Amino acid sequence: MASTAPNAGAASASGAPPDAGTAPKEGRRERKKRETRTRISDIATGLFLARGFDAVTIAEIAEAADVSVNTVYNYFPAKEDLFFDREEEMVERTSALVRDRAPGQSAAAAVLGRLREDIAERNLYAGIKEGFGDFMSVVRESPALVARLMVLHHRTADRLRQTLVEETGADPGDPMPELVAYELVNLIDLVTRRATVSVADGVSPEQTAREALARLDAHAFLVTGALLNYATKPAR
Repeated sequence: MASTAPNAGAASASGAPPDAGTAPKEGRRERKKRETRTRISDIATGLFLARGFDAVTIAEIAEAADVSVNTVYNYFPAKEDLFFDREEEMVERTSALVRDRAPGQSAAAAVLGRLREDIAERNLYAGIKEGFGDFMSVVRESPALVARLMVLHHRTADRLRQTLVEETGADPGDPMPELVAYELVNLIDLVTRRATVSVADGVSPEQTAREALARLDAHAFLVTGALLNYATKPAR
């Protein structure tokens, strides 16, 4: 959903700007494909917000974007892909935060610290952004999108589990990477989901951010030392 999701070219998964000196140069063909993908997604987003996800067909999106139905499917194999068009970025983001954590910093400290910054910035990752309430209203009204959001949640946790295994060298039978991954992803979900509900209910971004920070503090207070210290990156 290009009009509400974060611009993947504007920030890396860890929230830092990309290194312009190392980024590969985009060719004309790649640029045209990206522009076509963005145009289709933008048009689909407008239709979904106006009429609801289930009421809009791929044929209608193709006609509005002046492309063939096959072209839409080439870029977006499933209709849900049009709505969650930054899914891979969202799945990877939490894992990237853990991989890029500072020496002496634990996985939880990196993830929860970034969530605190997201809330302070009132950005999309925290569920605090003007218009995001409309986005979530469309999700709640569509069983297909609710199911896809659950898949996204589990994919994010499983990707984080894999990263924690790599970062700690945990044995295959060690349950800790999975437990820590789901604890962190569930905590993020609890804080941000409540924030999106507040935004949808018309609560101001300022008030929503204050409530989200208080909720994050309450959850963090309940987190045990074992989770807080897990996967601490060795000091150099």
